[in-house]
Amino acid sequence: MCDSHGAVQPLQPAAQPSLDAVHYAVSSAAVPVWLPWPLPKGWLVTGLVHAGDERTPGRAVAMACSGPAPLGGPSDAVIVAEEPGIGLGARYAGLDRLDGGPVPDQRPPDAKVQAAGHPTALWSLPGAADRAVYVGEALGCWLWLVIWPETAGFLLVDEFGLTDLRDVGHDLDIPFGALSPRLAH
Repeated sequence: MCDSHGAVQPLQPAAQPSLDAVHYAVSSAAVPVWLPWPLPKGWLVTGLVHAGDERTPGRAVAMACSGPAPLGGPSDAVIVAEEPGIGLGARYAGLDRLDGGPVPDQRPPDAKVQAAGHPTALWSLPGAADRAVYVGEALGCWLWLVIWPETAGFLLVDEFGLTDLRDVGHDLDIPFGALSPRLAH
C-alpha cells in the first residue's frame, strides 16, 4: 500500500538474464514482453523484472539490454510495457508520477519504432538528466524506452523493432549478459 497511490503491485526482484527468465516472463505476463529484435549489433539482454504477484498475471514487465552506444561508449536501455497506473516505466525514467501523461496530440512524435510489426509513435519526456526517455502506447499498454546515456537515444534513428515475445512461438537465439544494475533503480 502507498499513502499517495493506494494499492500497488509488488515489484519482483530482477531476474538474472536467461532463457528460463524469459520463459517465466512470457508465461506470466498480462502485458507485452518487448525485446528489441533484431538486437542492435553488440547488444545483450541484461535482465528482466516484473510487477505483480504469483497469483495474478504480471501487470508490468521491464527488459534491460546493454551494448555499444551509437556515438561510442557503453549504453543501457530498459524497455517497459505496463498497464496504466503501475508506475514502473516512470520509476526508470526518474519521474515522480505513475504514467507518461496524456499523449500529446498537438505535437508530432519524437521517434517511431515498429512494435509487434506496427508503426508506433513515441514522445520524449524530460526525465533525469542522464537518460533519454520515450513513451507511447502499444497493444493497449504504456510503452517506455529509457536509454542511458541520453545521447544513446540515437538508437531510435535507424529501424528499431520491438517483438512481443509472447507471440514468437519459438525460442530466439537471445544473447545474455550480466545482470544490469539499471533494474535496481
